[in-house]
Amino acid sequence: MARKLKTYQTSLGFFDLAIAAPSMKAALEAWGADSNLFHQGAAKESDDPDIIAAAMAKPGVVLRRPVGSDGSFGERAELPTNLGGSGAKKAARKSKGSQAKQLYSRPVDKAAERKAALVYEKEQKRRERERASEEAAKQKDRERRQHAVDKAQAALEKAEQEHAKRAAAIKAEVEALEKRSRTEEARWDKEKERLEAALRRVRGWSTVLSRRHPRAAPSTRIGQ
Repeated sequence: MARKLKTYQTSLGFFDLAIAAPSMKAALEAWGADSNLFHQGAAKESDDPDIIAAAMAKPGVVLRRPVGSDGSFGERAELPTNLGGSGAKKAARKSKGSQAKQLYSRPVDKAAERKAALVYEKEQKRRERERASEEAAKQKDRERRQHAVDKAQAALEKAEQEHAKRAAAIKAEVEALEKRSRTEEARWDKEKERLEAALRRVRGWSTVLSRRHPRAAPSTRIGQ
C-alpha cells in the first residue's frame, strides 16, 4: 500500500524548496541536506494549498522558487533579483498573510493525494532500479579493475620467483667456481712447493759435483 505523502518546505541558498514525500527523512534526502533541518527549525510541513498542489502534481520532485518570493514552485527557477530589498520582505509578508485564507479556500482532494502517493512510489521504485543498475555497473567495474590488479600482482610475484630462482642458481655457480678456485690454489701451492723443492735439490747436487770435479784449466804452450 502506498504511503500517504506530505508536502515539506525549506529554504536553501537562493531558493525555497518544496517536495511531496512520505516522510521528513525522504524530504531531507531529496534536498541533499547534511543535517536535520526540521529539528533546526529551517524546514516544516507546508500547509499552503498552492504549494501542496504543486508538490502533489510532481511527487518526489524537488520544486523551487526564488527565496522570499510568493511565486509558484517549479522544477526550475530563476535566481531572485531583489535579495535583501523591501520587495522580498513585502512578498514574504504577503505570502504569510494569504496562507491562512488559502488553507480553507481549497478542499483537500483525497483522490489526488492517493494518486500522488502511487506516482511517488512508482518513481521511487524506478529510481531504486536505476541505483541498483548503477551499483551493479560500478561493482562490475570494481571487479574488472580488481581482476586486472590481481593479474598484474600474480605476474609480478611469478617474475619475482623466477628472478629468485635464477639468482640462486647464479649464486650456486659462483660459490662452486669459488670453491674450485680455492681447490686449484691449494693444489697449485702444493705442486709449486714440490717443484721448488725438487729444483733446490737439483741445484744443490750440481754445486756439490762442481766442487768435487772441477774442470781442468786450458793448457798454455810456449811459443804459441
